[in-house]
Amino acid sequence: MTSRFETKAGLGDHFAWLRTRLALERTAMAWIRTSIALIGFGFTIVQFFEKLRTMQGVAPAAQPHAPRYLGLGLIGSGVLGLVLSLVQYRHVLRYLWRPEYREIAGIDGGPDRSPMLAVAIVLLLVGVFAFVAVLFRLA
Repeated sequence: MTSRFETKAGLGDHFAWLRTRLALERTAMAWIRTSIALIGFGFTIVQFFEKLRTMQGVAPAAQPHAPRYLGLGLIGSGVLGLVLSLVQYRHVLRYLWRPEYREIAGIDGGPDRSPMLAVAIVLLLVGVFAFVAVLFRLA
């Protein structure tokens, strides 16, 4: 397999590789932060309007299902964004660990497991649970 770039193991190249790896982690964490906000806002909107509907003295809503649909849309967007970011993360991580870049990486073995992945998977499960709970009114 021919490479598009000439790779050499210099100190500057090693630190450039590390900066790229850390930028990938920061980008993934930004997606996680955005997904948390979308899932949280979606679930909160649904819960707020459900409680508001049961309060005395509050007029019935003209569109009673609109908050639920909005909440489902926000939760679904958060989950979808998280899935897409994990796919992108894995794709770029595999690229950075290609054989021609291992010498530049200066790290033995392959990609290490980041705690960010565990957090993303837990958040993905929470998001799916929240979506199902709102969809079937379990909450």
